[in-house]
Amino acid sequence: MITIHQSPVRWQEGRFVPAETKEGRENTMAHAILTAHSVSGGPGRLSIRFDAMASHDITYVGIIQTARASGMKEFPLPYVLTNCHNSLCAVGGTINEDDHVFGLSAARKYGGEFVPAHQAVIHSYMRERYAAPGRMILGSDSHTRYGAYGCMAIGEGGPELARQLLRKTYDIAYPRVIAVYLTGAPRPGVGPQDVALALVGATFKNGAVKNAVMEFFGPGVASLSMDYRAGIDVMTTETTCLSSVWQTDGQTKAALTLLGRGDSYQEMAPADGAYYDGVVTVELDKVEPMIALPFHPSNAYTIKDFKANMADLLHQVDVDAAEQLGVKNAPSLVNKIADGQFRVDQGVIAGCSGGTYQNLKRAAEILKGCAIGSDAFWLSCYPGSMPVNLELTKNGCIAQLMAAGASIRSCFCGPCFGAGDVPANGAFSIRHSTRNFPNREGSKPVDGQISYVALMDARSIAATARMGGVLTGADELPDVPADRADEQWSYDDSAYKSRVYFGVGRPQPETELVFGPNIADWPEQIALPDDLLLTVAAAIYDPVTTTDELIPSGETSSYRSNPLRLSEFALSRKDPQYVPRAKAVQAVEKLRRENPDAPEVKAALGGYDPARTGLGSLVMALKPGDGSAREQAASCQRVLGGCANIAEEYATKRYRSNVVNWGMLPFIAEDLKELNLQPGDRVYIPGVRALLEGDGEQVTATVLREGGETGLTLSLPGLTREERDVILAGCLINYYAE
Repeated sequence: MITIHQSPVRWQEGRFVPAETKEGRENTMAHAILTAHSVSGGPGRLSIRFDAMASHDITYVGIIQTARASGMKEFPLPYVLTNCHNSLCAVGGTINEDDHVFGLSAARKYGGEFVPAHQAVIHSYMRERYAAPGRMILGSDSHTRYGAYGCMAIGEGGPELARQLLRKTYDIAYPRVIAVYLTGAPRPGVGPQDVALALVGATFKNGAVKNAVMEFFGPGVASLSMDYRAGIDVMTTETTCLSSVWQTDGQTKAALTLLGRGDSYQEMAPADGAYYDGVVTVELDKVEPMIALPFHPSNAYTIKDFKANMADLLHQVDVDAAEQLGVKNAPSLVNKIADGQFRVDQGVIAGCSGGTYQNLKRAAEILKGCAIGSDAFWLSCYPGSMPVNLELTKNGCIAQLMAAGASIRSCFCGPCFGAGDVPANGAFSIRHSTRNFPNREGSKPVDGQISYVALMDARSIAATARMGGVLTGADELPDVPADRADEQWSYDDSAYKSRVYFGVGRPQPETELVFGPNIADWPEQIALPDDLLLTVAAAIYDPVTTTDELIPSGETSSYRSNPLRLSEFALSRKDPQYVPRAKAVQAVEKLRRENPDAPEVKAALGGYDPARTGLGSLVMALKPGDGSAREQAASCQRVLGGCANIAEEYATKRYRSNVVNWGMLPFIAEDLKELNLQPGDRVYIPGVRALLEGDGEQVTATVLREGGETGLTLSLPGLTREERDVILAGCLINYYAE
């Protein structure tokens, strides 16, 4: 089904051959796009300016506030502000809609595009309006992926978007490029999520495409519609790749023409002799309906294999729930097996991956004339945009879904991150959405709640709904409809024309920004001191730590425009004592700056020089940062006085960038399990400012704990000069202010 070759290859005369050198790197699609957008940079480095940007209402307030504090006067490139995350306005009184009002005022003042709530999911909108061959788009959401249209898109934390607003560049080393070679055609009943989950399952754990560009081509591409390609492409985020790009063809041109942008089409394909750092081969005809069990999209199995091993696999989920969520007495999922069948409680088809025209049309066809039934199982469907919703309404698919008992919702991202359709305690939900991380569905394990999400394709979710909640792969149905590569739909954007504010390139400087009571400026951050004495405020030994665990999604994100208020939720579902520990250290550090001779300061420093040594907190995690691009995963630590992360490796480039941009040190250390750092341990790091002022990459630190001292080598590999200067200044805002 999927094979991985991790040695360099060259695409030569229609086949892959071993590559001894990197000759031919310039023949990839990725190279052509990256170099066309790089305005400077030394050998092997890129300094990129993007064609457009996009943010949603969890992130755009902080980005605009950062850029405004750094001197921005107008948006220098098309910047789309969507309102698809906090659309429900259900938590915190007026604060969600206050942010929407701020966003509209900012679009008017600075010249942006404002998409009101319930009009479109951010990535659906950008695919329809902006993605095109050869372009590059930056988004403050990790699933910013428009490669199916020949457009390289990257999801990053807010500071990287602020840099573009300040006419700075996105600076990275030239990435690895991995060929993803598609052959064959999908079987009836196999959808894009099935291919995506198979791909994530094959590549995530071994890091085969980590921080690389995935370049899709091959004869199998022609068998896939644009919706199908986009459904696979958006899930490449879960492989931890940097970006993606697909070859373009007649289907791409037809889709762009349908969207009214046919003149933006250009043919793209790798040239003969193209060099790749590895190749992943996907035999589409061998992919089967898949299920990704809690708590990660890479925990993927064929539905057939799951059914054959249900008891063992569900028992492992029980074990993982107890270990990762701390819920020790939850009812076993094995109890949901009855008469050899597994019964689920909820189905959801939603968002940038699930809410496409083709996915919802297939679901409607599968459910036509059927009834979900009046038992516990229920189904919700969220079209990704108003044009999709409008077309499905016109052709009767919405009516078919409603007649079958499905609930039709607005264009909203909520189920993907726990702000809509939260399952009942102990319930099992199957979703065509992007993630199934712990708590991602909105439960609160600290309150004894637990529910579960498994990822599946819309076709198999509809098949399960047709069977009243009995888990069923779409290929088990006798009459499952097939997907056609040339399947198109009539695009009617009248809803956008009626509601969207189109202000790109037309700033109105006289417009006043509208601030609600919850919109606050970033608190002041101090420059890096000469030495540091850091207290471990949290120590996480899970194999991977997601950004959702560092700062929970869902209702907490309603406070995203108030940095101090939001920081109260940092690690709240992983380590509820993190915030009080960090605050206690922060209070003493504040006193040190005001009165270095205070007894509390002397006691905390234990003999270290108060004029040189700053106090702060750190988070230790083996592999932090998988998942969302939300900068709050790092900024909340910084707001609470955090100065560093210590990790064996960082799960994603975007999280490490957030750590740096918020003035924290992204330390790497080996053998952290053996060191066994615990909350309350302290790490003394001498000469850290001098290290960053120079070009050193290692410092010898001392771990201070009850029972003695231990030496620890901390590394800062790959820090650029600018990254060093940002950390020295205390954060990106300070750096630009200087």
